[in-house]
Amino acid sequence: MTTSEPSPSLPVFPPSCFHAPLIARSRLQVASAKMCGILSLMGPRRREHRARGCLRPHRNGVDHDVPSESPPRLRAKPLPAPLHIVLVEPEIPPNTGNIARLCAATGSPLHLVGPLGFRIDEHSVRRAGVDYWHLVDVRRHSDFAAFLGTWSKESANGHLHLFSALARASYLRAVYAPGDALVFGRESVGLPDALLRDHADRVVGIPTLGAVRSLNLANAVGIALYESLRQLGALDETFTGP
Repeated sequence: MTTSEPSPSLPVFPPSCFHAPLIARSRLQVASAKMCGILSLMGPRRREHRARGCLRPHRNGVDHDVPSESPPRLRAKPLPAPLHIVLVEPEIPPNTGNIARLCAATGSPLHLVGPLGFRIDEHSVRRAGVDYWHLVDVRRHSDFAAFLGTWSKESANGHLHLFSALARASYLRAVYAPGDALVFGRESVGLPDALLRDHADRVVGIPTLGAVRSLNLANAVGIALYESLRQLGALDETFTGP
């Protein structure tokens, strides 16, 4: 894991329970009860795999959820300049865990902006059983301005795409390019109004056919990221490999 700045003052959660901002506390308590730890994605299937002997032995206290003789998977070559996933003050740990796995699978840096309601230090991640965290390029930023300063130096020609349920333009009408940043807000309220105003011409949304308030954050990131990769032709040439 790489970081853009030290983060000794990060708000933290004990792995067994969350102390969340009041606006999302009840939701986080439900998530924590289901997940029994931060970013925990373990379940019956994982236990079944362990019973079958499909997991690698413990290393640093973590079972690595990869068969010891893993068959080839369908792969594609990474982009020369990756797409960046930006989460502004994410609230629900399992969503961030799912998005982190998605970033690992696509070679996309994951930017976590502003205060978090959970802990992502190595010890806590290991205790939660997240065995892919070492594959994720995680970058912490104190606020959105700090993110912009860092990202703009790396992706001088990149563009922002701010995703909001209140957008007027569809994400399918956006034109994506290598190095672009896909920006998502909090599960409870989305991106700050000021941020949407400052970048009004870069706001897009994912249309829904039903009358739901919004999509799940991790689902929205997956939809947007893979549409971006599709537009860029990153999925056109595939191969099988480890």
